Amino acid sequence: MKKFIIEDSFWSLFPDAKIGIVICNGIDNSIKDKEQFAEMISAGETEALKYLQDPEFSNNRVIKVWREAFQKFKTKKGVRASIEALLKRIHNGNHIGTINPLVDIYNSISLKYALPCGGEDIDKFAGNIRLTAAVGNEEFIPLGTDENSPPYEGEIVYKDDMGAICRCWNWREAVRTMLTENTKNAFMCIESVDETRAAEFENALNELAANVRDNLGGTCKISVLDINNKELVIE
Repeated sequence: MKKFIIEDSFWSLFPDAKIGIVICNGIDNSIKDKEQFAEMISAGETEALKYLQDPEFSNNRVIKVWREAFQKFKTKKGVRASIEALLKRIHNGNHIGTINPLVDIYNSISLKYALPCGGEDIDKFAGNIRLTAAVGNEEFIPLGTDENSPPYEGEIVYKDDMGAICRCWNWREAVRTMLTENTKNAFMCIESVDETRAAEFENALNELAANVRDNLGGTCKISVLDINNKELVIE
């Protein structure tokens, strides 16, 4: 029985954070209609513009809250939250391409609600998954390379028994557990550090689950973890 556990080393830095989890089982992530998911992302890009009202990109609240969050732990130089990376591309007039249905769905939700979203293949986890401060020796092989790039000591990471699976909280994921067309069971997450956006956070979670269920079949179960509810069973 695998669990997702958020450890106290995380809560000591982010006591008011909320981590929304959608566990998806028995899904079909093979690509059928690429245009359908491209349209979903395009709609998300249009929605995202409402969060970028200040022409000075870094002054927009959805950017500021994550830059402030990332200042609370050690990161690689220049690293930004995943939502900032997406919004930066939209701000610069670029588009987000399709990858596979699960990734396209969570990218569209991330854009629409300006919240970091991500996902991993549950069947590739080794033991429990934890959101915690890194020891600093965890193996991490990012997409696009076969070179080990372990996190810094104290860096916030998602990790399992084999190593880190997402560095700098939500910055970059490992190849080992990434979502592919063959994924049948997925661990999807949405993260919030802004208490004023509780309604959007909840709506994003519900829409993420509904979009997966409607487009890929299977079942989806939503859970929200906070400082008073630190773990859940994921299988």
